[in-house]
Amino acid sequence: MLRFFKGFCLLAAAVCSGAAPSAHAAGDLLVAPTRVILDGSRGTEVVLNNIGAEPATYRVSLEVKRMTTEGGLDEIDEANANAAERAALDMIAFSPRRVTLPPNQPQVIRIGVRIPEGLAPGEYRAHMLFRAVPDAAPAVADPAKPKGEGVSIALTPIYGITIPIIVRVGDLAATAKIGEVWVGDTRDGPAFNFHLTRTGNRSVYGDIAVTRPGVAEPLLLARGIAVYPEVGERTVSLRVPAEVAAKLKGPVQIRYSEDREVGGATIDQVDRVVK
Repeated sequence: MLRFFKGFCLLAAAVCSGAAPSAHAAGDLLVAPTRVILDGSRGTEVVLNNIGAEPATYRVSLEVKRMTTEGGLDEIDEANANAAERAALDMIAFSPRRVTLPPNQPQVIRIGVRIPEGLAPGEYRAHMLFRAVPDAAPAVADPAKPKGEGVSIALTPIYGITIPIIVRVGDLAATAKIGEVWVGDTRDGPAFNFHLTRTGNRSVYGDIAVTRPGVAEPLLLARGIAVYPEVGERTVSLRVPAEVAAKLKGPVQIRYSEDREVGGATIDQVDRVVK
């Protein structure tokens, strides 16, 4: 998943999710951090901040998402959660579950985990959803219609953000390898694409830097690219302007490194000739 995660809003009961380098915003809500890892020894906090001009109310909940081989996250109904997903929902605790934020007023969400005795080693994950609660608005009579012939319904966008809450149990390790690389066209324009293969018993997460040999400044830098345990390989597609796509063709060096907050060590580095 990309760290310039797509925050998207839909009408009515739809929800949007996303992330950003160290904080993520959708609508008027800012959330930091954008990823939480717990090992059971202590809890942590997530900070919400209303950057809008009016008070806003948000509901906090957990949901199940599974990564696809294209790197997307499919929302899974709780009734269809597998054993590991169910365990994550059961062991992650948080408070409060509903907050009303005045403008520019931060609010802490406390997160903890209760790991049950005998739980098998592994990585367990749920996604925390921060969803706006719209103000109730009465139906308004349509002035274009004669009195008594109907009302006008206003659709209000509902904004939301999700961040992964990861619980790691036991001694876990993982690595990743960069595979085939190419520049191709999408409906939204050109994209830099590559396969990323994960091995091990936990997720991998880090940044991609693409450079031209002998040139220090990256041609492309993408943060927060993950491969979760439910997939062994995913395709990463990074949309780029046409002029950048042209520069990415030819000999390049691609480095996948751990997040800078945990040291930035190299996970994999390859030289490729991109077509």
